[in-house]
Amino acid sequence: MKNVNRLAPMLVMGAATLYFLVPIWWLLVAASKSRSQFTSTTPLWFADFSLLDNLKELFAYGDGVFLRWMLNSVVYTGGAALLGTLLAAMCGYALAKYRFPGREAIFNIVLSGVLVPATALALPLFLIFSQFQATNTFWSVFLPSLVNPFGVYLARIYATASVPDELLEAARLDGSGEVRTFFTISTKLMFPALVTIFLFHFVAVWNNFLLPLIMLGEEKLFPVTLGLYSWNTQVNQIPELRMLVLTGALVSIVPLVIAFLLLQRFWRNGLGSGAIK
Repeated sequence: MKNVNRLAPMLVMGAATLYFLVPIWWLLVAASKSRSQFTSTTPLWFADFSLLDNLKELFAYGDGVFLRWMLNSVVYTGGAALLGTLLAAMCGYALAKYRFPGREAIFNIVLSGVLVPATALALPLFLIFSQFQATNTFWSVFLPSLVNPFGVYLARIYATASVPDELLEAARLDGSGEVRTFFTISTKLMFPALVTIFLFHFVAVWNNFLLPLIMLGEEKLFPVTLGLYSWNTQVNQIPELRMLVLTGALVSIVPLVIAFLLLQRFWRNGLGSGAIK
């Protein structure tokens, strides 16, 4: 009976793993083929390995516009994730550790923001930025990407559980200001939550498509998601773009993998130290 109870979760986990990994495997295999082999060979296995040639063509096409899109995505995503995580942490910490009128009302508004899909906000944001003639600019994508209601919610929950009020009182008695206490004590205790918020925010902004689609019209400002979409719409007219889209899609997931691999040890160490406490 025990073996059966263990087998069922393992089967579910195995099916979920295949569900997520098979598309990535297909993308890797497809990006390694030439244009002629893409439709004439087995979809899930390699033919002649042409990935390096495809990468050279990708980086050279359009005077290296793909590299510009990747750089744009790194700037949009890295900056928004860092600043957004900091803002979410400060807001969540304030909602958890300070008593002031309207605190619960503000938190409920934040919770309602979690429930609103980003697609519903894209058009209102476009109209607002249009009033200030700020569409088709870096800021029209960057500024809305800073907002992270789920991060505020998670930061408040974690700050409530991991930052003792007694420790804050002791810091105040020692003459530490509120800002110094937050950055030197509270952020260290909240670090696993901050890593989680950063990763979620990083992935969300990197994969964001609708907001840049509505806001941007100049190709040099495109993030990689919108750039690949613009190429994909031209595949019927320019067939060679098909392999560039596939190869570019493979390259575009590399920063996400790197971010997770670099941050998972902090995540694991933080959770481990929390369990020891």
